[in-house]
Formats: sequence, C-alpha cells, structure tokens
Amino acid sequence: MPTGVAIRDPREQLYDAAERVLLRDGPGGLTSRAVTTEAGVAKGVLHRHFTDFDAFLAGLVEDRVRRVEAQRETLLAAAGTGDVVDVLTGALTELFSPLAVAMVALVTSRDALRARLREAGHPGLPVLTHGAIMITAYLEAERAAGRIAAGASADTLALMLIGSAHMHFTSGDGGGDTVREIVATTIVMAG
Repeated sequence: MPTGVAIRDPREQLYDAAERVLLRDGPGGLTSRAVTTEAGVAKGVLHRHFTDFDAFLAGLVEDRVRRVEAQRETLLAAAGTGDVVDVLTGALTELFSPLAVAMVALVTSRDALRARLREAGHPGLPVLTHGAIMITAYLEAERAAGRIAAGASADTLALMLIGSAHMHFTSGDGGGDTVREIVATTIVMAG
C-alpha cells in the first residue's frame, strides 16, 4: 500500500521550497529539514535525489545561473534597440531580484558550497559572475553597434555596474531610479 503522494518533479519542488525558505529565513535558516518541511515531503526525498545537502544547494545555485543565462539571451536580443541606459537598468533590476541577492548571501556563507561550485566550473559568486558575463556581452554588442564609446572596456564597465548594483540592492533599497542613475553615470564615464 502506498505511503505518500507521487511527486511530479521532486527537484523542482525542493528548489522552489528552498527559495521560499531562503527568502523568508535567510541563509542561516536554510536546512534540509526546513526545505523538506516547506516542500511537504519526507527528508529522505532530498537525499534520494542529491548526495548531500551541499550538492542540493549547488544544484539550487546552478538552477539560478541557468536563469541568468536565459536572461543573457534576452538581453543580447535587445542590443541595438531602445535606450542603452533603460535596457541595462531593466537587466540589472531583473538580475538583482530578492532571490538572487539571497543566493549571493547563501554562497558567501557556506565554504563547502563555494568549493563545490568551483569544482563544477563556477568561479567566484556564480550569480554575480554570470551576471557580469551577461552585461559584458551586451556592452560588447552595443560597442560594436557604435552605441557606446569605441574605447570603452566592456569588462570594466560590467564589473562597475554589477558591483554598484549589488551594493545598492543589498542595502535594502530596490529603487529603480538609483539603478538608472548608476547605469547612466557609468555609461557617461565610459566616454
């Protein structure tokens, strides 16, 4: 006789639950018990699909990285259209969702998770690193189209934008006007 209800996609169910716990309770509250309780499943479900909790967390971060990579394709498609400052402001605001900011805090708070992510080919802080790659690619496309200064370093501008936006969003003020000012100032400085 069955003892439970079949789970359609246990990994996604567990990731969704982990995201809710992370947003609500922060990195310190993200435990395997909290995730399985939030997901409404037995603790063994997590361990059936992941070798340990750090493997689960690495999968969670990698899932978020895949979202950034999908955002990259959308951003690259916007190159050459619209106002550069508006496009970058939108991209940074989307990138630095409350969940992404919480993911950065999660990765910085767990040494074993950072080590596992490095082993998987994700250096640094993956959401920020992949965000910088995304912004760099967009800026290179805009530079090639002549919409930003020919001598501007896309890599440097991307790092400036990612760092400034990260500082802004971790301050608790998610206002778009400040992000727009950061972007406009950075682009003007690029000359």
